[in-house]
Amino acid sequence: MKRFTAIALIVLMSISLFAGGSKDNSSAQDNTLTVAMECGYAPYNWTQTTDANGAVPISGSKDYAYGYDVMMAKLIAEELGMELEIVKLDWDSLVPAVLSGTVDCVIAGQSITSERLQMVDFTTPYYYASIICLVNAGSKYENAQGVQDLAGATCTSQLGTIWYDVCLPQIPDANILPAQESAPAMLVALNSGRVDVVCTDMPTGTAALVAYPNMRLLDFAGSDDDFQVSQEEINIGISVRKGNTELLDKINSVLATLTVDDFNRMMDEAIAVQPLAQ
Repeated sequence: MKRFTAIALIVLMSISLFAGGSKDNSSAQDNTLTVAMECGYAPYNWTQTTDANGAVPISGSKDYAYGYDVMMAKLIAEELGMELEIVKLDWDSLVPAVLSGTVDCVIAGQSITSERLQMVDFTTPYYYASIICLVNAGSKYENAQGVQDLAGATCTSQLGTIWYDVCLPQIPDANILPAQESAPAMLVALNSGRVDVVCTDMPTGTAALVAYPNMRLLDFAGSDDDFQVSQEEINIGISVRKGNTELLDKINSVLATLTVDDFNRMMDEAIAVQPLAQ
């Protein structure tokens, strides 16, 4: 699903920022699993003001985090007999935080791409996210049956995602506007009519329909004219510092007890209680 543009440069610029707060080996000492995420990417993760539905306090904040990623983090921590700490970071700071040891892992909807695998290690997938598009009701693209039917559309998506970097360029003669900083900003661009089409993944699209019932979801999966993406680009994993095989194996042991049906059930629960659904 998610984001990798210019990440190597970001890592080089950011590692020094975190170097003074290394968490290396501290998990074994304090038995705390420190997990980083954006806390702003429903239904995967979001920020809320109460602990409703089992939300977890955000470290250094009066707010709480919840969503699919928090549900997964809680499950993993519980199975490993560890306390859970959620750290809220901007997307571009997530990988550097893992590299520096500031956090133990990132659970934030990261695609298991070959580029990221050069910097961090990934667990087995904890979700599989297919690619979809969103358009407004009444749009001339509302009945599109495939990528070719989106020809000439003005479009955008979120910065540093496969949606923006890989999928949108596949639309013939697309007018690709600058990428949006966040998923909410991407949806606002569509709702306001600034673009005809946004590209995202199924959970994000399904959640968006709750907040924007005027939008329509286009799913080309199974057709001869779907977006061409690799499995690595839709397999979502948990990243840990390279070489941290002990933690990687422990998390994988928990994920091995779950099925795709379990993943989908948890995601459905997250979508049902996301702030946009209230």
